[in-house]
Amino acid sequence: MSALIHLKSPRDLELLRHANRIVAEILTELRTQIAPGVSTLKLSELGERLAVKRNARPAFKGYNGFPHALCASVNEEVVHGIPCRERILREGDIISLDFGVIHKDYYGDAAITVPVGQVDEQSRALMKAAEEALHQGIDQATAGGNRLSDISHAIQSYVEAQGFSVVREFVGHGIGRSLHESPQIPNYGPPGQGVELKPGMVLAIEPMINQGVSGVDVLEDGWTAVTKDRSRSAHFEHSIAITENGPEILSRL
Repeated sequence: MSALIHLKSPRDLELLRHANRIVAEILTELRTQIAPGVSTLKLSELGERLAVKRNARPAFKGYNGFPHALCASVNEEVVHGIPCRERILREGDIISLDFGVIHKDYYGDAAITVPVGQVDEQSRALMKAAEEALHQGIDQATAGGNRLSDISHAIQSYVEAQGFSVVREFVGHGIGRSLHESPQIPNYGPPGQGVELKPGMVLAIEPMINQGVSGVDVLEDGWTAVTKDRSRSAHFEHSIAITENGPEILSRL
């Protein structure tokens, strides 16, 4: 990641809106396919077809050697789950779908966590907390005095107040003509630190939260991160633009 933060022009923002809308459309379609008996590979293949249909390319496939279009992380898997024909969803699972595209040289990136059929109350609470933590962070993504760590602090404060923990090994990031740009955006920390937020910044904010301890392990495949205590994890992400009028969520319909 370059240390330079690129402020986006109106043209950049228009192209980023389009790329992220494609991601939002694909995640919406993938959500409808979540059911017991579905393989994570089938979801990835569908996501790739939907991207190509929209004249976009999957952003993750081939990125640093990642083999598929979709990061599909089930239950204790935090992020970067590799889709597999043998990984079949079961009633009561939860699955994180993290998807990105490249369209006209600009990136879109977002993630959701979805229940498979009926899930237990604690899993529902975990998913709700992760999604709300994302919005708590987005609410702090305003120009006029706020700093980067105000986003981080809002996420951590909310998550811990709900009795869950924040993953510290993985962070949000800037996004634009690269998938990962500066600045990095931790999901924890004190307020009032880091760079001042300015119009034209585009950020991918993505809290990852665990039911149990915050620590993670990376499996032998070199990609899949799982909770250290194998408790469940949830992940939500939006790409947002900081504007004079507040944060604009690019990756939603």
